[in-house]
Amino acid sequence: MVTYESHVMSEAVFKALADPTRRKLLDWLFKKDGQTLTELCDRLDMTRFGTMKHLRILEEAHVVVCRRVGREKFHYLNPVPIRQMHDRWISKYAAPVVSTLSHLQHSLENPMSNKPRHVYEVYIRTTPAKLWEAITKPEFTRQYFYESAIASTWKVGAPLVHKSSKGGNMLEGKIVEVIPMKKLVHTFCAVHDEVEKNDRPSRVTWEIKKLKDVCKLTLVHDDFDGETSTFKSTGPGWNHVLSGLKTLLETGKALGIPDDEEDAA
Repeated sequence: MVTYESHVMSEAVFKALADPTRRKLLDWLFKKDGQTLTELCDRLDMTRFGTMKHLRILEEAHVVVCRRVGREKFHYLNPVPIRQMHDRWISKYAAPVVSTLSHLQHSLENPMSNKPRHVYEVYIRTTPAKLWEAITKPEFTRQYFYESAIASTWKVGAPLVHKSSKGGNMLEGKIVEVIPMKKLVHTFCAVHDEVEKNDRPSRVTWEIKKLKDVCKLTLVHDDFDGETSTFKSTGPGWNHVLSGLKTLLETGKALGIPDDEEDAA
Protein backbone atom coordinates (compact mmCIF):
# COMPACT_ATOMS: atom_id res chain seq x y z
CA MET A 1 0.00 0.00 0.00
CA VAL A 2 1.29 3.46 -0.92
CA THR A 3 1.19 5.78 2.10
CA TYR A 4 0.58 9.52 2.02
CA GLU A 5 4.18 10.08 3.19
CA SER A 6 5.64 7.96 0.38
CA HIS A 7 3.46 9.79 -2.15
CA VAL A 8 4.68 13.18 -0.90
CA MET A 9 8.30 11.98 -0.94
CA SER A 10 7.95 10.68 -4.50
CA GLU A 11 6.54 14.04 -5.61
CA ALA A 12 9.53 15.79 -4.01
CA VAL A 13 11.95 13.49 -5.85
CA PHE A 14 10.18 14.00 -9.19
CA LYS A 15 10.25 17.77 -8.61
CA ALA A 16 13.95 17.64 -7.81
CA LEU A 17 14.71 15.71 -11.01
CA ALA A 18 12.47 17.82 -13.24
CA ASP A 19 14.87 20.75 -13.58
CA PRO A 20 17.79 20.40 -16.05
CA THR A 21 20.16 22.36 -13.79
CA ARG A 22 19.47 20.02 -10.90
CA ARG A 23 19.99 17.04 -13.16
CA LYS A 24 23.31 18.54 -14.17
CA LEU A 25 24.26 18.85 -10.48
CA LEU A 26 23.46 15.18 -9.99
CA ASP A 27 25.51 14.34 -13.09
CA TRP A 28 28.52 16.13 -11.62
CA LEU A 29 28.07 14.41 -8.26
CA PHE A 30 27.77 11.08 -10.06
CA LYS A 31 31.10 11.71 -11.80
CA LYS A 32 32.75 12.95 -8.59
CA ASP A 33 30.92 12.51 -5.33
CA GLY A 34 31.57 14.56 -2.20
CA GLN A 35 31.96 18.02 -3.79
CA THR A 36 31.86 21.37 -2.04
CA LEU A 37 29.57 24.26 -2.95
CA THR A 38 32.53 26.10 -4.51
CA GLU A 39 33.38 23.16 -6.75
CA LEU A 40 29.79 22.84 -7.94
CA CYS A 41 29.49 26.58 -8.59
CA ASP A 42 32.65 26.50 -10.72
CA ARG A 43 31.44 23.51 -12.73
CA LEU A 44 28.03 25.03 -13.40
CA ASP A 45 29.26 28.58 -13.96
CA MET A 46 26.51 29.74 -11.60
CA THR A 47 26.36 32.07 -8.59
CA ARG A 48 26.60 30.60 -5.11
CA PHE A 49 23.02 31.72 -4.38
CA GLY A 50 21.66 30.00 -7.49
CA THR A 51 23.56 26.79 -6.81
CA MET A 52 22.50 26.79 -3.15
CA LYS A 53 18.84 27.18 -4.20
CA HIS A 54 19.00 24.09 -6.43
CA LEU A 55 20.95 22.09 -3.84
CA ARG A 56 18.34 22.94 -1.22
CA ILE A 57 15.60 21.38 -3.37
CA LEU A 58 17.73 18.27 -3.91
CA GLU A 59 18.38 18.06 -0.16
CA GLU A 60 14.68 18.45 0.67
CA ALA A 61 13.99 15.48 -1.60
CA HIS A 62 16.87 13.65 0.17
CA VAL A 63 18.47 12.90 -3.20
CA VAL A 64 21.54 14.80 -2.01
CA VAL A 65 22.98 14.49 1.50
CA CYS A 66 25.43 16.94 3.07
CA ARG A 67 28.23 15.95 5.39
CA ARG A 68 30.56 18.32 7.22
CA VAL A 69 34.23 17.43 7.63
CA GLY A 70 35.97 20.15 9.60
CA ARG A 71 35.02 23.48 8.04
CA GLU A 72 34.12 21.96 4.69
CA LYS A 73 30.61 20.85 3.66
CA PHE A 74 30.53 18.05 1.12
CA HIS A 75 27.56 16.99 -1.02
CA TYR A 76 26.81 13.33 -1.79
CA LEU A 77 24.31 11.45 -3.91
CA ASN A 78 21.76 9.56 -1.81
CA PRO A 79 20.27 6.76 -3.96
CA VAL A 80 17.86 5.45 -1.30
CA PRO A 81 14.82 7.61 -2.30
CA ILE A 82 15.34 6.66 -5.94
CA ARG A 83 15.58 3.01 -4.90
CA GLN A 84 12.25 3.38 -3.10
CA MET A 85 10.66 4.92 -6.19
CA HIS A 86 11.96 1.98 -8.19
CA ASP A 87 10.44 -0.53 -5.76
CA ARG A 88 7.05 1.19 -5.34
CA TRP A 89 6.28 3.04 -8.54
CA ILE A 90 7.99 1.13 -11.34
CA SER A 91 5.85 0.67 -14.45
CA LYS A 92 6.36 0.08 -18.16
CA TYR A 93 6.43 3.86 -18.57
CA ALA A 94 8.80 4.68 -15.71
CA ALA A 95 11.04 1.61 -15.93
CA PRO A 96 13.70 2.97 -18.32
CA VAL A 97 14.19 6.16 -16.30
CA VAL A 98 13.99 4.69 -12.80
CA SER A 99 16.16 1.72 -13.67
CA THR A 100 18.89 4.06 -14.84
CA LEU A 101 18.65 6.29 -11.77
CA SER A 102 18.69 3.35 -9.35
CA HIS A 103 22.21 2.51 -10.52
CA LEU A 104 23.63 5.79 -9.23
CA GLN A 105 26.73 4.90 -7.25
CA HIS A 106 29.11 6.94 -5.16
CA SER A 107 32.61 7.35 -6.63
CA LEU A 108 35.57 9.60 -5.90
CA GLU A 109 38.11 10.54 -8.55
CA ASN A 110 40.52 11.98 -6.00
CA PRO A 111 40.05 10.17 -2.67
CA MET A 112 40.82 12.08 0.54
CA SER A 113 41.48 10.06 3.68
CA ASN A 114 39.38 12.34 5.91
CA LYS A 115 36.27 12.48 3.68
CA PRO A 116 33.32 10.08 3.98
CA ARG A 117 32.94 7.87 0.92
CA HIS A 118 29.42 6.40 0.76
CA VAL A 119 26.75 8.44 2.54
CA TYR A 120 23.12 7.35 2.78
CA GLU A 121 20.13 8.90 4.51
CA VAL A 122 16.72 7.33 5.03
CA TYR A 123 13.68 8.35 7.09
CA ILE A 124 11.87 5.48 8.80
CA ARG A 125 8.57 5.67 10.67
CA THR A 126 9.69 3.88 13.81
CA THR A 127 11.29 4.50 17.22
CA PRO A 128 15.03 4.62 18.01
CA ALA A 129 14.62 1.49 20.17
CA LYS A 130 13.00 -0.52 17.38
CA LEU A 131 15.49 0.72 14.80
CA TRP A 132 18.42 -0.16 17.06
CA GLU A 133 16.94 -3.60 17.62
CA ALA A 134 16.55 -4.11 13.86
CA ILE A 135 20.20 -3.20 13.31
CA THR A 136 21.62 -5.36 16.11
CA LYS A 137 19.35 -8.43 16.33
CA PRO A 138 19.83 -11.47 14.05
CA GLU A 139 16.10 -12.20 13.79
CA PHE A 140 15.76 -8.85 11.99
CA THR A 141 18.94 -8.80 9.88
CA ARG A 142 18.02 -12.17 8.37
CA GLN A 143 15.02 -10.44 6.79
CA TYR A 144 16.79 -7.52 5.10
CA PHE A 145 20.59 -8.03 5.18
CA TYR A 146 20.98 -10.73 2.53
CA GLU A 147 19.63 -13.39 4.93
CA SER A 148 22.62 -12.94 7.24
CA ALA A 149 22.48 -13.16 11.05
CA ILE A 150 24.43 -10.48 12.92
CA ALA A 151 26.29 -11.42 16.11
CA SER A 152 28.31 -9.40 18.63
CA THR A 153 28.52 -8.61 22.36
CA TRP A 154 28.27 -4.91 21.36
CA LYS A 155 31.27 -3.96 23.49
CA VAL A 156 34.04 -1.73 22.13
CA GLY A 157 36.74 -3.94 20.66
CA ALA A 158 34.47 -6.97 20.38
CA PRO A 159 34.15 -8.85 17.08
CA LEU A 160 31.09 -8.43 14.87
CA VAL A 161 30.06 -10.98 12.25
CA HIS A 162 27.28 -11.51 9.75
CA LYS A 163 26.74 -15.24 9.32
CA SER A 164 25.29 -16.36 6.01
CA SER A 165 22.27 -18.64 5.77
CA LYS A 166 24.73 -21.48 5.05
CA GLY A 167 26.57 -20.92 8.33
CA GLY A 168 29.82 -19.31 7.19
CA ASN A 169 30.88 -15.75 7.94
CA MET A 170 29.80 -13.28 5.27
CA LEU A 171 31.12 -10.10 6.92
CA GLU A 172 33.55 -9.57 9.78
CA GLY A 173 34.53 -6.52 11.80
CA LYS A 174 35.18 -5.04 15.22
CA ILE A 175 33.12 -2.65 17.32
CA VAL A 176 34.65 0.83 17.44
CA GLU A 177 31.93 2.83 19.20
CA VAL A 178 28.52 2.05 20.70
CA ILE A 179 25.90 4.53 21.91
CA PRO A 180 22.70 2.47 22.12
CA MET A 181 19.83 3.83 20.01
CA LYS A 182 22.04 6.67 18.74
CA LYS A 183 25.29 5.53 17.12
CA LEU A 184 27.15 2.39 16.11
CA VAL A 185 30.61 2.32 14.49
CA HIS A 186 32.34 -0.86 13.36
CA THR A 187 34.94 -2.03 10.87
CA PHE A 188 33.88 -3.94 7.79
CA CYS A 189 35.48 -6.75 5.80
CA ALA A 190 33.61 -8.80 3.19
CA VAL A 191 35.26 -12.14 3.92
CA HIS A 192 32.84 -14.07 1.69
CA ASP A 193 34.44 -12.59 -1.43
CA GLU A 194 37.84 -13.89 -2.53
CA VAL A 195 38.95 -10.46 -3.75
CA GLU A 196 37.30 -8.16 -1.22
CA LYS A 197 38.56 -10.12 1.78
CA ASN A 198 42.08 -8.93 0.91
CA ASP A 199 41.09 -5.24 1.23
CA ARG A 200 42.00 -3.51 4.47
CA PRO A 201 38.89 -3.32 6.70
CA SER A 202 36.85 -0.17 6.07
CA ARG A 203 34.48 1.52 8.53
CA VAL A 204 30.68 1.75 8.83
CA THR A 205 28.89 4.35 10.96
CA TRP A 206 25.17 4.14 11.77
CA GLU A 207 23.64 7.32 13.22
CA ILE A 208 20.05 7.50 14.50
CA LYS A 209 18.24 10.78 15.11
CA LYS A 210 14.66 10.98 16.34
CA LEU A 211 12.46 13.51 14.51
CA LYS A 212 8.94 13.51 15.99
CA ASP A 213 7.39 10.19 14.93
CA VAL A 214 10.16 9.19 12.51
CA CYS A 215 13.85 8.38 12.76
CA LYS A 216 16.52 9.69 10.40
CA LEU A 217 19.09 6.97 9.80
CA THR A 218 22.39 8.12 8.33
CA LEU A 219 24.87 5.49 7.22
CA VAL A 220 28.45 6.41 6.31
CA HIS A 221 30.82 3.83 4.87
CA ASP A 222 34.37 5.21 4.69
CA ASP A 223 38.08 4.65 5.41
CA PHE A 224 38.77 2.87 2.13
CA ASP A 225 42.23 2.66 0.59
CA GLY A 226 41.01 4.35 -2.58
CA GLU A 227 38.54 2.75 -4.99
CA THR A 228 38.96 -0.79 -3.72
CA SER A 229 36.82 -3.77 -4.70
CA THR A 230 34.93 -3.33 -1.43
CA PHE A 231 34.30 0.34 -2.20
CA LYS A 232 32.85 -0.48 -5.62
CA SER A 233 30.58 -3.29 -4.43
CA THR A 234 29.14 -1.71 -1.29
CA GLY A 235 27.39 1.18 -3.10
CA PRO A 236 24.57 -0.88 -4.65
CA GLY A 237 24.71 -3.29 -1.72
CA TRP A 238 23.72 -0.68 0.86
CA ASN A 239 20.80 0.43 -1.34
CA HIS A 240 19.20 -2.99 -0.91
CA VAL A 241 19.94 -3.22 2.80
CA LEU A 242 18.53 0.19 3.73
CA SER A 243 15.45 -0.17 1.53
CA GLY A 244 14.78 -3.55 3.09
CA LEU A 245 15.28 -2.22 6.62
CA LYS A 246 12.80 0.62 6.05
CA THR A 247 10.18 -1.67 4.53
CA LEU A 248 10.50 -4.24 7.30
CA LEU A 249 10.05 -1.69 10.10
CA GLU A 250 7.19 0.18 8.43
CA THR A 251 5.21 -2.78 7.11
CA GLY A 252 6.36 -5.76 9.15
CA LYS A 253 7.20 -7.60 5.94
CA ALA A 254 10.52 -8.25 4.24
CA LEU A 255 11.19 -6.51 0.93
CA GLY A 256 11.70 -9.01 -1.88
CA ILE A 257 14.44 -7.70 -4.16
CA PRO A 258 15.37 -9.77 -7.24
CA ASP A 259 18.99 -10.81 -7.60
CA ASP A 260 18.90 -9.48 -11.14
CA GLU A 261 17.49 -5.98 -11.63
CA GLU A 262 16.11 -7.08 -15.00
CA ASP A 263 13.79 -9.51 -13.19
CA ALA A 264 11.94 -6.50 -11.74
CA ALA A 265 10.92 -5.18 -15.15
